[in-house]
Amino acid sequence: MIKRKSYRLKAGNIANLKIETSELKPPAKGEVTIKVQSIGFNFADLFAIWGLYKATPKGIFTPGLEYSGEVVALGADVRGLQVGDRIMGVTRFGAYTTHLNIDYRYAIPLPDDWTFQEGAAYLVQLLTAYYGLVYLGNIQQDSTVLIHSAAGGVGIWANRIARQFNAYTIGTVGNPAKLDFLKKEGYAQGIVRGEDFPEKLKEALDGRPLNLVMECIGGKIFKAAYKQLAQMGRMIVYGSARYASPGNRPNYPKMIYQFMTRPKIDPQKMIEENKSIMGFNLIWLYDQVELMHQVLEEVSKLDLGKPHVGHEFAFDELVEAMKLFQTGKTIGKVVVNIEKA
Repeated sequence: MIKRKSYRLKAGNIANLKIETSELKPPAKGEVTIKVQSIGFNFADLFAIWGLYKATPKGIFTPGLEYSGEVVALGADVRGLQVGDRIMGVTRFGAYTTHLNIDYRYAIPLPDDWTFQEGAAYLVQLLTAYYGLVYLGNIQQDSTVLIHSAAGGVGIWANRIARQFNAYTIGTVGNPAKLDFLKKEGYAQGIVRGEDFPEKLKEALDGRPLNLVMECIGGKIFKAAYKQLAQMGRMIVYGSARYASPGNRPNYPKMIYQFMTRPKIDPQKMIEENKSIMGFNLIWLYDQVELMHQVLEEVSKLDLGKPHVGHEFAFDELVEAMKLFQTGKTIGKVVVNIEKA
């Protein structure tokens, strides 16, 4: 059996994350063993560590949804993979580790010219952006699309996908230092979120109908964008970043206030306005493995470029990486390498 190192904790406090050594059993039927090389961070990781994510396992667990690595062992009835193959993968928690066993259908071949770091920066956020825009948002040619957290992983992919439809993309960020990055990524407009966001959004639209919103902030930002949404417009809600904050534990007083004052939409009013709001959780798509492969097949036909890896840390620096991730100052993907790059 393989000896592995994993970060484990009982949800509630980032400071509880500790490295533990354990033995990994040989892969079961239909599984492969992966030697992990890089781990990708997602907001769902933070919320799971804090115990705020409904899908969080009970008791002590290993966080992490996304990784890349190398196949080192095959179980029975595995098709399409060999020992030595470089892969990228998703898992329903358990990625903060040096080795793991996974259903082979969730191990996706890594393109030859991609690094392990790029592989760990792809699947979760790409699937979120594409499924949100195309399957739920029904994006059409020449749409106007508002994308929040535009310099983050989902935001980068959402912009690149929307541009395939010749969309006019407006990206929002919380830090003005990120506006230059939005220009490089080809956003038509960039907005720094603040108290004047409603006015800035109206100015950026310049008379265009707002057809689609990729929403992950909530609160007043949600409300302002919904108000501007055109008839037959769609808002795809895939996160609630405003509940995140620095610190090892959630800021419960602030969160309770935000929850109690969250916007409330009247369904009957939605009928009059011809607007739609749809929620999306990637854990649902994870359970639909055939659909996940269908989405990846569709994406492979688009020219979206490589993932943007903005920050890299070593495995023993994972907690420090998480603290940077919490600040909202990151651009692109935060990746943790098992071995120093």
